[in-house]
Amino acid sequence: MSDITLGIIGSGQLGSMLCQAAKKLNVKTVVISDDEQGPAQNYCDQFIYSKYDDQNKIKDFIKSVDVVTFEFENIPVNILKIIDKEKKVYPNPDINKIIQNRKLEKSFVNDLGIQTTEWAFIEKLEDVSKNENLLPGILKTNTLGYDGRGQFVLNSLDDIKKDWCFTADYILEKKVDLMKEISVILTRYQNGAMSIYEPIENMHKDQILKHSKIPAEINDKIFKEALENAKKIAESLNYVGTMTVEYFINKNNDLLLNEIAPRVHNSGHLTINAFNISQFEGHVRAVCNLEIIAVGKNSKAAEMINILGKEIEEYRLKTFNENEFFFDYGKKEIKDKRKMGHLTILKK
Repeated sequence: MSDITLGIIGSGQLGSMLCQAAKKLNVKTVVISDDEQGPAQNYCDQFIYSKYDDQNKIKDFIKSVDVVTFEFENIPVNILKIIDKEKKVYPNPDINKIIQNRKLEKSFVNDLGIQTTEWAFIEKLEDVSKNENLLPGILKTNTLGYDGRGQFVLNSLDDIKKDWCFTADYILEKKVDLMKEISVILTRYQNGAMSIYEPIENMHKDQILKHSKIPAEINDKIFKEALENAKKIAESLNYVGTMTVEYFINKNNDLLLNEIAPRVHNSGHLTINAFNISQFEGHVRAVCNLEIIAVGKNSKAAEMINILGKEIEEYRLKTFNENEFFFDYGKKEIKDKRKMGHLTILKK
């Protein structure tokens, strides 16, 4: 084992893949999670089951690690700051404060000169009427929400329910005349060096990622702009670790930033097989301040297919070709639309 013990908050499939990448680098892992059945416990060196506000368990976690990261961004910032006072947390918890709040995130991005879809901050019902020019649009909770959760399609003011009680803040985004979606994943190291993957083209079904592929079918202008925007964001945040920027491309071929994920990302699963360094290994190298390895492709093209819900039962019975790589996340309970595994296919 190396002298480094990496603490990981969260025990889902992203945590599992971080643990596997860490093991390859001889980095010990301690996972803390409020999910007693999280699959990452099968790959870490130590597992702590705890609610994130259990101060005694958090203290035990802090004592057992050298540096800390997380697999999902919706962890209370105050908890991350408590940990960060004792052991360094990467990415910095102040970044989560921005990313967890759609208003702050979009304002931050727009201030960098990066285009998003038109949007407005919504505090009360009348605010929607004042911003009728953004309809048809999507009303999103200002905090929390992923994979389409906390989102409501508004085609006109008639879609607003008269008895709708605004117990939270929202943002209203003008609907994009969507042509396609892409993501850019990069890793920024503690010395400021960056490794960046080519844009990945993504296809969603029912607001959940279903397919990702490289190369993305985009023009050179979009390719370069997507990479430059991602680098600009990482530099501005003084980011450390792997980060993902999600984009829309509209039918006018405009690149619009959708959101930032301060972590490894579902669309980057294909990096495990299609590149010499996966997004997970890059992240572990960055947060643990290990040697920087340049990113290189193992395959000209690749596709990743998410396996959702009961689809996993069929895949568990399949045999695969040598260019196909099946990942079963080992989740005990099968739920509709739950991410249960993925398949990566390398192509010439």
